[in-house]
Amino acid sequence: MSTPEDGGPAGPGPVRRERLLLAAALAEAGPDAATKCAGWTARDLAAHLVVRENRPDAGPGILLPPLAFYTERVRRRTARAVPFKRLVERFRDGPAKFSPYALPGVDKNANGVEFFVHHEDVLRARPDWEPRDISPELAELLWRRIKIARFVLRKVHVEVTLVQPDGRSVRVPGRGRGARGNAPGAVRVHGPVGELVLWALGRRDVADVRLTGATDAVKSLTETGWSL
Repeated sequence: MSTPEDGGPAGPGPVRRERLLLAAALAEAGPDAATKCAGWTARDLAAHLVVRENRPDAGPGILLPPLAFYTERVRRRTARAVPFKRLVERFRDGPAKFSPYALPGVDKNANGVEFFVHHEDVLRARPDWEPRDISPELAELLWRRIKIARFVLRKVHVEVTLVQPDGRSVRVPGRGRGARGNAPGAVRVHGPVGELVLWALGRRDVADVRLTGATDAVKSLTETGWSL
């Protein structure tokens, strides 16, 4: 029996919907369109998405810097060798049967944040972009996965607390004292969950959030670079 996540009688779940929406956004943008992802074009991003799901040998380099050169080489070759339309189709159709991402539950747990952020990477690179409404199901999924911020912000010295409008929050401990030995302080980052996710994953120039805290702490945070 099919499930909502598989696109059954209740319709596709939030991850599948984001996959379809991201594929449509890439197709509409075209291969040479800019994105908010590390200077990549839509073609670069589509190749990344296909390699991520279908080349297990290249997967470790996404998170492990010593192996990143190999992952990037595979991605570049894929971007050159596969027509853009075919890249988008392969991503839209989902991972191959041999892919770890085809295992039950992996798509939901590993792809919700990935697809949401890259969908916004495409949309928010447009000069006339506007924030979109996201479903309660997607918002809840993103909130459950927002602890990824603890990994992404691991080099930030100040303590960061991500705060939703309903008051729910997640605290990310700072690394300790700053370079001059001063107490790093704490910063609260306020916004809807989608904006918090985008901010935490390095899209600070387009994330609609509000920072509160001591001036020195806010300054230290805004001068620190990070991304994923």
